[in-house]
Amino acid sequence: MKLFIGSISYDVTEGDLRQAFEAFGKVTSTSFVKDQESDRSKGFGFVEMPGKAEAQSAIAGLNGQAFKGRTITVNEARPHSDSRRGRDRGGRGDRRGRGRY
Repeated sequence: MKLFIGSISYDVTEGDLRQAFEAFGKVTSTSFVKDQESDRSKGFGFVEMPGKAEAQSAIAGLNGQAFKGRTITVNEARPHSDSRRGRDRGGRGDRRGRGRY
């Protein structure tokens, strides 16, 4: 079961995350989402655990708890919606501050 972890401190390593979740069961993988330009963590990531019961236990035990100076959010990851991919979301330009035209 894949878990979403939000509000992660920028100082947390994947090893720290793995260690915290291994207290509830086996951890298959850990990953952070990083900014493409700066390679800095965006403050959220994912933990994958093979057993649903272990994952539910981790959610109950860690959601809303202080972890390395921040209160983290832990819940079941939702699948990314493919319907939004590749679609222009509008707005006033891209992230780099350039205009639309």
